[in-house]
Amino acid sequence: MKISVLTPDRTIFTGNVSKVALPGTDGSFQILDNHAPLVSSLSTGRVTLVTAAGEYRYYDEDASGMKKDATSNRSLSFSIDRGFVEVLNNEVNLLVQGARNLH
Repeated sequence: MKISVLTPDRTIFTGNVSKVALPGTDGSFQILDNHAPLVSSLSTGRVTLVTAAGEYRYYDEDASGMKKDATSNRSLSFSIDRGFVEVLNNEVNLLVQGARNLH
């Protein structure tokens, strides 16, 4: 599935993932390929993405810019303060505040 992770001032991640774990306001949950349509609020916590085949781009705080990679099955995590997620037609849009420490 394709995902875009955005903050008000930058893109954090864009590309294909096989799953994403999120801190929902009513508890943690995962999104996998072909997930049913969903809109949910997110609370403070950790977001974890597992990359799928294909190129993806992510924000590197150390370099203060975007980097490209194509490593499959790589786990990337970061912290958020809050946000929202929308899932529709195997596309995930994650809009977050306070994303930190992508690694």
